[in-house]
Amino acid sequence: MKTISTISSVVLVIAIAAASCSDSSKPGRIYMPDMAYSRAYETYSENDIFPDKQTNRTPVAGTISRDQLPPFPIAEDAPGDTTNHGKARFISNPLPALDSAHMKEAERLYLVYCGICHGAKLDGNGPLWKGGDGPFPAAPKNLTDPDIVGQGDGQLYYTMTYGKNKMGSYASQLSDKQRWMVVHYIRTKIGGVTPAPVADNAAKK
Repeated sequence: MKTISTISSVVLVIAIAAASCSDSSKPGRIYMPDMAYSRAYETYSENDIFPDKQTNRTPVAGTISRDQLPPFPIAEDAPGDTTNHGKARFISNPLPALDSAHMKEAERLYLVYCGICHGAKLDGNGPLWKGGDGPFPAAPKNLTDPDIVGQGDGQLYYTMTYGKNKMGSYASQLSDKQRWMVVHYIRTKIGGVTPAPVADNAAKK
């Protein structure tokens, strides 16, 4: 009886030692490998699933996240057309005025996503232009220009959402709320007062 107990103890010690020395990075059989090992793509890497091979996608049409604001009611203009951009002038910023904490976050978002082109001073002289010494062949838009200052909040949001001219869409980088926060920040820096919509029969059609 004592011999059996001793043998059992030795076997148990060997089993524990073997288990502790096993390679934890190779757990053996996995019931659902797709759940254990992510197949996620790196941001901006090529993705063969989509025809354009772009990994960064805009939200699926018609979907709304839990904290999303009401959908922007203006569609993107067809190439060469600016009708809807004009209509966006009549869309007001749905966010109330930002408190100091939210304004600081809006400034951070602007500097991360917009400042590299438009500059910390909103003058179009960001690192990519750098007074003509940067890699960009043409200066980004100066957001303090009268034609930008005179635009409505909805037009600023439209440009961030769909892109305009050489600027691409930022809808996949910034949520709808973040874009409206950046609009607040830009408006504060370039004047603070949203211009009143001007009656335009063509824009209302």
